[in-house]
Amino acid sequence: MVRIVSGIFNKLTQNFQQDSVSQKDLESCRFCDQDLTKSNLYINHKVCPSCNFHYSQSTMDRIKSLTDSGSFREHNKSLFSSNPISFSSKKDYRKNLFTEQKRTGLTEAVVTGSCRIGGIQCLLIILDFGFMGGSMGSVVGEKIASTFERAAKKKIPLVAVVTSRGTRIQEGVISLMQMAKTAGSYNKLKDKGVPFISVLSNPCTGQAYGSFANLADITIAEPSAIIGYNSLGTVQDSVHDNEDNNEEYLSSESRLKQGLIDAVVERGKLREVLSVTLDILSKEFKIESASRLQGSKQDIETDGAWHSVQLARHSSRPTSLDFMARILDNFVEIHGDRLFADDPSVVCGLGQIGGLTIAIIGQDRGGHSPDSVDRRDGRTMPEGFRKAQRVLQMAQKFEIPVITLLDTPGPSTSIESETRGLGQSIASTLSMLTEIRCPTISVVIGEGGSAGALALGATDITMMLENSIYSALSPEEAAELMYQDGNRVDDAAESLKLTATDCMNLGIIDVVIPEPDSGAHNNHHEAARLLKRSLLTVLSELQNQSPRKRMRTRYNKYRNMGNYSSRLTTTISRRSQLIEGAIKRYREDSQDK
Repeated sequence: MVRIVSGIFNKLTQNFQQDSVSQKDLESCRFCDQDLTKSNLYINHKVCPSCNFHYSQSTMDRIKSLTDSGSFREHNKSLFSSNPISFSSKKDYRKNLFTEQKRTGLTEAVVTGSCRIGGIQCLLIILDFGFMGGSMGSVVGEKIASTFERAAKKKIPLVAVVTSRGTRIQEGVISLMQMAKTAGSYNKLKDKGVPFISVLSNPCTGQAYGSFANLADITIAEPSAIIGYNSLGTVQDSVHDNEDNNEEYLSSESRLKQGLIDAVVERGKLREVLSVTLDILSKEFKIESASRLQGSKQDIETDGAWHSVQLARHSSRPTSLDFMARILDNFVEIHGDRLFADDPSVVCGLGQIGGLTIAIIGQDRGGHSPDSVDRRDGRTMPEGFRKAQRVLQMAQKFEIPVITLLDTPGPSTSIESETRGLGQSIASTLSMLTEIRCPTISVVIGEGGSAGALALGATDITMMLENSIYSALSPEEAAELMYQDGNRVDDAAESLKLTATDCMNLGIIDVVIPEPDSGAHNNHHEAARLLKRSLLTVLSELQNQSPRKRMRTRYNKYRNMGNYSSRLTTTISRRSQLIEGAIKRYREDSQDK
């Protein structure tokens, strides 16, 4: 449950330092007075069953709730903090550390080790707010950095649970330097293509948030968590100074809308989500070779181009989400561009098809699906293209194939899109997609409109569903431009050569996927089955090619796209036509004589 930040800050900060001890004795919720003594949800996960408030959880409880029973093995337990800057205050730093160790049973604010989650071996980092607010001291930074290095060396996925208040002032600038240490060690992991997942708990602020916690491939947050770089004190002051704007603006739910995290997951479901995500990211599987797809359908009978346009835009036609639900075995959705927002017109993430882990990006126009999300008819914003770029970067890192599902009338042409860099986002997406080393496949499932579709369509193999369309502009726009008559859309559609058959004959696409006899809009399941069969066949072929060959073929495909002639060629052609005409007239005159 999302709360007003200002309303909970005082209660949150009163007993944070002692919650690992005191919460065991809570009999009722501090916010709704719900009886907690008989609640399994509270006993196991420290979550109120009534208001869903997530209380702080101790490290040992975290390990118990997240990892397979008996699988956790702690690393670097013997490391202890010293007093690196000889910090002096009312209370000696070393005595303060000793007090915290005695109270919590921990040696420092972080616990690291190896474990299994859902049977998958991984490394684990857990910051504990109950130990000096989870602040980043020398030992904390060292244990985190060494865990990144261990994960990179052994090529084992890493999960970090982060809750922190920020700077450990007792270590001064040395505490600050831990940001660079942990960020640098993360690069070792990134270079090896090893997955990294971060889980942000309440609160997650300061140096941990501004360094390694924000570098994860997938970022998950617990409900109503306070997330931001500023320290708790600074945030608290800001809340009080901005009473009109204090509601939810730092909550995990708000951060999801702002495109800064990928998901908000309740603590009771966290282990399951981590297990599925690790399974997707850890699987190595290669599809066996399949018989070549009989898909070069140049003889498809149609009822005219305008009829294809109407079918491609049919309100009941399956969307990207409809296809994903039917062709993927597992799916972890990615949200946000990490810069501005999350564009709902682009649905993307990591999933499995036929046991193979893939990255998938789909343009979704919404409409008939049960969700209430406004997807703007599939018109992609700049943040949508940048979100897709995040997924492409993951695919490159993990060396997995990319599938894009294209269904858009075009990019958003709003002023907001322009001010947020529409042209640059399209160009950079095109550049990234054309140079990626992984196998890439794009499928036009509905309307492939202009650069909005092409930005995600410059792939190794391009396919179209039988009744889909692909065009530089809409027939309505073309009718106005070519004929100055908006009613001649059928003529414009024919002239644009936008049907699947036309695009196949022009060499724009490689495969036409047949639809059910009644059309994809009348039989979603059969349409998905035909799509999945085609994808698996093409994937098996692409996987058998070396990256170098695949990239060379892709480059040549688009390098040679188009028809043109030189001035010399044109001159020769004209002279040849004149000569042929003269010979023809001479023969005709000779016959007359």
